[in-house]
Amino acid sequence: MAGRRAGKRANKAVTVLALIAVLGGMTTLVAYAVPLYRLFCEVTGFGGTTQRAAAGAGATETVERVVTVRFNADIDPALPWSFRPVQREVEVRVGEPQLVYYRAESRADAPVTGTATFNVTPAKAGQYFVKMECFCFTEQTLAAGEGVDMPVQFYIDPRIAGDRNAGDVTTITLSYTFFRAQTPDGEGAPERTTLSRTDARPAVN
Repeated sequence: MAGRRAGKRANKAVTVLALIAVLGGMTTLVAYAVPLYRLFCEVTGFGGTTQRAAAGAGATETVERVVTVRFNADIDPALPWSFRPVQREVEVRVGEPQLVYYRAESRADAPVTGTATFNVTPAKAGQYFVKMECFCFTEQTLAAGEGVDMPVQFYIDPRIAGDRNAGDVTTITLSYTFFRAQTPDGEGAPERTTLSRTDARPAVN
């Protein structure tokens, strides 16, 4: 009898340990699901996720193909800013770097920090849309009533010319949505990153 009880206790212990291991594995998967998904999107361009290159880097060649790039701006109601593209669209030669700006203006009476999400459409163009510089790489803080022009420098990867699936891509739309960023105490971060101001902005090609 004692042996049976000992056997049952051992079986229960194994079951409990197995459940703990399963729960631990599930917790780990949940913790890494978002970073892994983001990495997958960045590598493949899935869902219109753009690519990123080091500042100053660019395509090694250009091709005759020209693509129209349109710019879209949205803002979450919780962020007291206005936000818009300075130019609605530009024509870009594939492989040639292009510099454009978005304009953000704060309507708040105190510093507020925002963070931007982005994507391109059609989604299949995401893997060929390469950013070298973008305000979306870091959080941005505007002082009360401040307005700034925020740069985006990009190029269209010449590899798009060899992709049959992307042969019909003549227009790409780059979209940003700004959200209010929260610090641990729930307020906007007091420090701000350096943004390109109107009076220091170089001419747009």
